[in-house]
Amino acid sequence: MDPHLLRTYVTVARLASFSEAARELGYTQSAVSQHIAALEQDLGAPLLTRRPVAPTLAGERLLEHAGPLLLRLDAARADVIRIAAAPQHGLTLATTPTALGPAVLGALPPAGVTLRVLTRAEIPAAVATGGADLGLVDGLAAPSDPLRLPDVAPLTTHGVAEEPVSVLLPAGHPLAGRPGLRLGDLRDARWLDAPDAALPLAQLRAATAGGVFRPALRYEGTDVRTLTALAAAGHGLTLLPHSAATGVPGTAAVPLTDPRLVHRTELIHGGAPAGAAAEVTERLLGAG
Repeated sequence: MDPHLLRTYVTVARLASFSEAARELGYTQSAVSQHIAALEQDLGAPLLTRRPVAPTLAGERLLEHAGPLLLRLDAARADVIRIAAAPQHGLTLATTPTALGPAVLGALPPAGVTLRVLTRAEIPAAVATGGADLGLVDGLAAPSDPLRLPDVAPLTTHGVAEEPVSVLLPAGHPLAGRPGLRLGDLRDARWLDAPDAALPLAQLRAATAGGVFRPALRYEGTDVRTLTALAAAGHGLTLLPHSAATGVPGTAAVPLTDPRLVHRTELIHGGAPAGAAAEVTERLLGAG
């Protein structure tokens, strides 16, 4: 399939409009219609209904393939450009908020760094397509076990840090004085659902073979200070790396003792890092 036609189709399906897609892509509406007709002729199936504009059953199936296909094409282009280009003096680092632990912060150069705080799902794609030189993703894992990352492109990963995890509770919570907590005992507690700021509830459920972990409040953001303020105000419990959970006013950080899990941070890059990215990679691997 012609990737230009596929991009046009994805844009029309996303915007549900030929005219809006033409405006976004910089084409005429007639050109967009011709792209869709050519793609439908190539595949031998109608992909969109016209009034309203919506994917057909065949079109829905094509959309499932289109995202990974286009991402791989973007990743291939970025990889070739990265190899051919001169080393950059600066560094763009895509990271989750809780991946910036002491080891990572100590490895960053004093100047020339741009930090992009993204969601865990966005970081591999940002690195693969050249939106970032390096990526840092974190999550729950058994000690020394790798994280499960989406397969968006040929990327290299390295474990660079592991630290204990703690449950963050309001200071007056009945369990705040415990020396340790079992995650299984907290399945029915009120939790903060903050997949991009805390360790996701889905990972807690996986670690306890399907515990409930009911969300009392959902926070769709990446600011850890907002998350800890919600925990201090009693809106729900959250699980954080120990370094991020300790010393938060109005809260108690109680170590997780069972199951035996750690907060793991992994470095992601495509190809061989160069320039500042190579220096940071070397420091992080040495520290890990």
